[in-house]
Amino acid sequence: MGKKSTNTLVLRIIPYVSILSCLIIWQLIVVLNIVPNTLLASPLQVIKLFIYKLNHTQPDGGLILVHAFVSLKEALIGYVLALLIGIPLGLAMGWFKPIDGLIRPLFEILRPIPPVAWIPLTIFWFGIGLSGKVFIIFLAGLVPVVINSYTGVRMTNPVYIRMARTYGATKWRIFIDVCVPSALPMVFGGLQVALSVSWMTLVAAELIAADSGLGFFITMGQRLLMPDMIILGILMIGLTGVVIGIIVDKVEKRLVAGMWR
Repeated sequence: MGKKSTNTLVLRIIPYVSILSCLIIWQLIVVLNIVPNTLLASPLQVIKLFIYKLNHTQPDGGLILVHAFVSLKEALIGYVLALLIGIPLGLAMGWFKPIDGLIRPLFEILRPIPPVAWIPLTIFWFGIGLSGKVFIIFLAGLVPVVINSYTGVRMTNPVYIRMARTYGATKWRIFIDVCVPSALPMVFGGLQVALSVSWMTLVAAELIAADSGLGFFITMGQRLLMPDMIILGILMIGLTGVVIGIIVDKVEKRLVAGMWR
């Protein structure tokens, strides 16, 4: 029992040791001038800038948490829209042949187009405000959501479908009671993929055209030749993405548990 507890403790500590080791190595690389400070800021400099940016808008014109909130708001609005439209669309395409025949040719044309390719046209349509970012994120998240939902329905065990038909279930009831529950694992997998793609696309959009957000913060760091700003922006993107991922994972588990009670 004691050995098992020790092993459990070690497994819990390992991630923190890994992060701490990386920070120490990073600090030494800068302190020992292996990489010049003009090219790479140390962890202490990044932490110092983070504390400063909590209460000061200079030199980019905004607080760091405001930039994070702007990016988070844009990402979540576009992501939720992609889910609200993409999940029902993908499920319907997977089961109803007329819908599949109507939508799939258009979807197959749009699917290979990278979301960032829409950025110039989106700026022309919406400018560099909220609407344009939401549109880009929506396009990025829509593709994996539709594909996974569609695939989930198509992978439904045909034995269950035949059994439901034997008991007189209508096509609609089979879709609702058999296909949709069977597709849930693939649907939830699509949510995670869509989240990752949406977040990356948002940052790309903000790097090209924005007046706020974490991508804009990184761009300003490049223009001002401040590597600590660039690194802080990158770390904030990573940490914010981790938080969103954890929230989505917990929501998925609650939904799955609720549907299978």
